[in-house]
Amino acid sequence: MIKRMIVPPTRATAAADELRRRILEGDYPAGMQLRQAVLAEELGISRIPFREALILLEAEGLVQLEAHKGAVVAGFSPEEVEELFEFRALLEPALLEKSAPHLTDADYAELDAILREYSDELRTHNPGRWGALNTELHALLYRRAQSPRMLATADQLLKSTDRFTRMQLYYTDGRARAEKEHLEIVTECRAGNVKKAAKLLRQHILTAGEALVSLLRERQQATT
Repeated sequence: MIKRMIVPPTRATAAADELRRRILEGDYPAGMQLRQAVLAEELGISRIPFREALILLEAEGLVQLEAHKGAVVAGFSPEEVEELFEFRALLEPALLEKSAPHLTDADYAELDAILREYSDELRTHNPGRWGALNTELHALLYRRAQSPRMLATADQLLKSTDRFTRMQLYYTDGRARAEKEHLEIVTECRAGNVKKAAKLLRQHILTAGEALVSLLRERQQATT
C-alpha cells in the first residue's frame, strides 16, 4: 500500500486560508482595505508570504490589488454575480457529464457523507460550513472529468461564489431547495441518468443565482 505524503501548507497558503475564511464569513466586508503591515504581523508572517497570499486570493476573485491603494476585499455588482452563476451553469454541467460515468463506489460514499453533513449543518444553522460543503459536493461530482483546465476554472468559480452561496442560503428560502436538489443530482448520477443529472445541475445553479441577484438588487435599492 502506497502511503500518501501529506505536504504541510506554506506560510502563504496558510495565510490565504485564514484571510479567505475571514472574507467568506463576513469579517472583512467588500471594499475593506487589507493593510499589509498590520495583518502580516497579526498572522505572524513576513510581508513576502503575505503578498503571495494576496495573489492567491486575487486569483480566486476575493481580493483586488489596486495601485496606490493596495489590497481590498472584492465587491461584486448584481450583474457581475449573475454572470458568475451563468458561467457556472455553462461549465459545471459539462464537467458533470464527463465525470459522472466514472464516479466510483468510494466517490458515492463520500457524496453521501457530504449530503448527510450538509443536512445536519442546515438544521443546526451553521452557515460557516454551508459554503464549504457546497463546494466540496460540487467538486467531488466533477473529480473524474479528466479535464484539468476546466476543473481549475470551476474550482476558482466555486471559491469566488462561496460567500454568495452562503448569502443565498442564509437570507432566502434556498436551504431546503438546495438540500433536495443536491440529493436529486447525486441520485440521477448513481442511476446512470447523466443527461438528466446535468440538466438538474444547470437549473440548480441558475435558480440559486437568480435568488441571489434578486436579494442583492433589493439591498442595493434599500440603500439608495
